Amino acid sequence: MKLSKFKTYLNKITELNFESPNGELIPSHFHVTEVGSITKNFIDCGGTVRTEKVVNFQLWYSNDVDHRLVPQKLLDIIALSEQKLGIKDFDIEVEYQSDTIGKYDLDFNGNHFVLVAKQTACLAPDNCGIPVPETKTSAGFIDLTSESGSCTPGSGCC
Repeated sequence: MKLSKFKTYLNKITELNFESPNGELIPSHFHVTEVGSITKNFIDCGGTVRTEKVVNFQLWYSNDVDHRLVPQKLLDIIALSEQKLGIKDFDIEVEYQSDTIGKYDLDFNGNHFVLVAKQTACLAPDNCGIPVPETKTSAGFIDLTSESGSCTPGSGCC
C-alpha cells in the first residue's frame, strides 16, 4: 500500500488498529516508534543493479496500556516526516516484533490495517539458471485435445 492510500484510510477511520498475519489484533496501546524512508541498493543474482525505496513504520508495544494512538496523531507524524525527511509516496513496509523483527506489507480490510507477510523470490530466474517449472504436458502427460487425442488401449493415456 502506498503512503497516499494509507493517509486516505486514516482520514476515514476513528480508531487505529492493526492485525497481525495470524489474524490477531496488535494490542491497542501500540506505538509507531519510527516513520522513515529506506533505500535499498542491490544487485540481484542475475547481475542487475536495483534500487528499492519504501516508507517504513515500526510498530511496538509495552506495558503502557493507557496509550492509544489516534489516526490524526499518526497523520501529524507522517506530515512531519514528509517535511523533515522528504518522505515520498512509496509503498509502506511495517516492522513488527515476532520471533525477530518481521517486515510486512500493508493492506486494509475496511475496518483496520492488516500486516501481510512478505515473500522472497528470485528476481532474475532467466539469468541465474532457475529451471522453469514443467507443465503437465511437458512432464509426460498426453494432450487429449490433440488430433490423436483418443484414449485407447495401448495409447499410453491410461
